[in-house]
Amino acid sequence: MAAVAQQYYEEAAQNEQMGEEDEGTCIAFSPLEILQEHGVAVNDIQKLSDAGFHTVESVAHATVRRLSEVRGLSEAKVLKIKEIVKGIVVMEFKTAADALEDRKTLVTLTTGSTELDKLLEGGIETGSITEVFGEFRTGKTQLCHTLCVTCQMPVTDGGAEGKAIYIDTEGTFRPQRLQAIAERFGLDPSVALENVAYARAHNSEHQTELLKMAAAIMSQDRYALMVVDSATALYRTDYSGRGELSERQMQLAQFLRQLTRLAEEFGVAVFMTNQVVANPDGMSFAKDSTKPIGGNIVAHASTTRLRLRKGRGENRICTVYDSPTLPEADAQFAVGPQGICDAQD
Repeated sequence: MAAVAQQYYEEAAQNEQMGEEDEGTCIAFSPLEILQEHGVAVNDIQKLSDAGFHTVESVAHATVRRLSEVRGLSEAKVLKIKEIVKGIVVMEFKTAADALEDRKTLVTLTTGSTELDKLLEGGIETGSITEVFGEFRTGKTQLCHTLCVTCQMPVTDGGAEGKAIYIDTEGTFRPQRLQAIAERFGLDPSVALENVAYARAHNSEHQTELLKMAAAIMSQDRYALMVVDSATALYRTDYSGRGELSERQMQLAQFLRQLTRLAEEFGVAVFMTNQVVANPDGMSFAKDSTKPIGGNIVAHASTTRLRLRKGRGENRICTVYDSPTLPEADAQFAVGPQGICDAQD
């Protein structure tokens, strides 16, 4: 998927230079409509779409039980559709050499800070989930705003030439910040704002519903980034006490599974923020006595986990908390009027 996404971004860049860009074209995934060419009825395709399946990949990755829950589809039809999509979506073994080649073609999104990009070996990775957590005023939301702009820049400048989706659960989204950041990077502020789809989530159920809407939106256009700020805040308030902890974790796990599916399906970078809570097991004199909420559910869902903490003045410190590829290290950056920038002396 990452290799296909890279090919798509490169072709889009070539089309833009030639003045022949077609925003309605996307080859990073297979639209659901092509199932009609393989004998699937239009009505059945519509039923799948109404149930939240907008690409062939989403159908291929779903279980037979999940597809059987789609109203109007019999088990026989589901098995037939699954057999068809197996011939379209490659879901078999490949060599480690092929996997390495796919990794080489990954697109990364610049954070706006040179040192932070070095720490992340280029920036925020597409096709996976990056979680950032920390106390208030550590730059989590400002990093979200900056990425919404940088993802629109050319691949050669650290972008992905795609649009962004922003799900706000805490009411901290500020479009005027996007204008200032766009001016900094030489983009048209009005165009930059048009390229960001924003929604305010009011409860955990609504937050999950917004993912279904996001899938429909991303199947119609070229998107490079999906932001959830924050992923855990509403679950923290909708479910309280130990009596509801199990239900909260189950619902949170389903939400994170959908995020993972969107990242893989559309090749977008999923960037989510997380809150922290005081760690009662930690010593009060420890450097950081807090821990991210969500427990192992969030830890296992996130590919890369970053911890932010306050530094001197407007400087902030980012630490690689967990990553399959990045070494544990620190980098300093600053939060300025035009988003994330290099640390100040």
